Amino acid sequence: MLQWFCFVRSTSETLAPAKGVDKSTYSKIEKGLREVTVTELTKMAKLFNLSVDQIINYDENVKPKEIVIEDKSTLEQMELIQQLDEEDKSTVFKIIDKMLTTKKFKDFFNKNVAAL
Repeated sequence: MLQWFCFVRSTSETLAPAKGVDKSTYSKIEKGLREVTVTELTKMAKLFNLSVDQIINYDENVKPKEIVIEDKSTLEQMELIQQLDEEDKSTVFKIIDKMLTTKKFKDFFNKNVAAL
C-alpha cells in the first residue's frame, strides 16, 4: 500500500487536500510514520475511482483514472467539490456565482433590451 501512496505523490503533490488529508498527514502516511484510517482510505479510493482493495493490494499496472466531473451525477459532483480545501471551494463557488450572474444578465438583456 505504501507504494501506492508514493505513486500518487509522484503524479501530483497538490492532491493531498483533495484526498481529504492535509499535506503533513499525507507525508507521514507516505513515509510509513502513520497508518491511514479507514475513512481516509475510503476517500482516496473514491477520489481515484479505485476500490480500497486496489489501493491495499497496489499493482503498478493499474493506474488511477482521471476524474472528469462532467461524467458524474450532481450529488457526486458536490461530493468532489466538498473534498477540496476551503480556498479552492471558495474559488469554485465564485466562478459559479459569476457564471450565473452573467447568464441572468444575458437573459434579462435578451428579454428586455433586445426587444426594443
